[in-house]
Amino acid sequence: MLNRRTFLASMACTPFAFAAETPALPDITKLPSVVNLPDPLLFLDGTKVADKAAWFHKRRPELKQLFQHYMYGYYPTKTVEVTSKVLSHDPKAFAGKGILKEIEISFGPPSTPTIKMLLAIPAERKEKVPVFIGMNFAGNHVLVDDAAIKIPTAWMYDRYPGVVNNHASEKGRGAQKDTWNIEETLAEGFAVATFYAGDVDPDVKDKRMGIQPHLEKAGIAPTGKNAWGTVAAWSWGIMRAIDVLVNQPELDPKRVIVVGHSRLGKTALLTAAFDERVAMAIPNQAGCGGTAPSRGKVGESVQRINTSFPHWFNDAFKEFNTQTDKLPFDQNC
Repeated sequence: MLNRRTFLASMACTPFAFAAETPALPDITKLPSVVNLPDPLLFLDGTKVADKAAWFHKRRPELKQLFQHYMYGYYPTKTVEVTSKVLSHDPKAFAGKGILKEIEISFGPPSTPTIKMLLAIPAERKEKVPVFIGMNFAGNHVLVDDAAIKIPTAWMYDRYPGVVNNHASEKGRGAQKDTWNIEETLAEGFAVATFYAGDVDPDVKDKRMGIQPHLEKAGIAPTGKNAWGTVAAWSWGIMRAIDVLVNQPELDPKRVIVVGHSRLGKTALLTAAFDERVAMAIPNQAGCGGTAPSRGKVGESVQRINTSFPHWFNDAFKEFNTQTDKLPFDQNC
């Protein structure tokens, strides 16, 4: 049984250190107005992407920098050590149909909150299996009726089962088994990995409750107007979970599928865009800041999102509240 593993979260998979490698980006006042959806094949200076090499080596990195700088915030730019430890292991879960583990994932300074990842694997396998990975809203314990699964200690919305005074309790155990349908997914030959989003950053306006201040204080993550918001922090947390998943002997590292609903759908899409280990993303109802364009008048607006959830994106994104035509990209890119 895997008791403890150590990995290095290499930026080779997710090249984030653009700020130090590229010229400074213009202030919003100097960005041109683009009313319709921007052409993904046009560089910021207006020149056309000529071939596949120019896209992959120049335009694609430019888009990643633009999205971080003006919207999501910059991911950590330094390599961190990622360690994992199995907290529980049931080789005969789901009436013998699956293997169930809960794995604690640690990274950064010792004070940094850890991720408790639930991992369910089909018991019968002829080959390495693909894996769905995504965060959940109410804790691992609500998805399976197993007393060994830890109850989250981080802040949580009161609307979820068994939550009292914004903290989960035993009353919620197994209450939302139908939301992920883990047993059915195993029967189809897929593994499932999930963890509570609040392990990385509780979904409240005060971002000081998550991993960010610990990594920022250690100089691992940038600060300031373009610093990462909660969606980027969640995404980075999924990447650290993927560090662990791709080293599980039962799983196929080339078939990692990121999933998520609503705000966690935004996170799934962002993760797939930045982490090349992700083979597919399935964002459900991701809305503004996810699958929906920022331009236009249909659905949620940038101003509404930034007003209701100011912590999701970086502070620079708020400057586009009433002038989305100045965004040098859109979600179609």
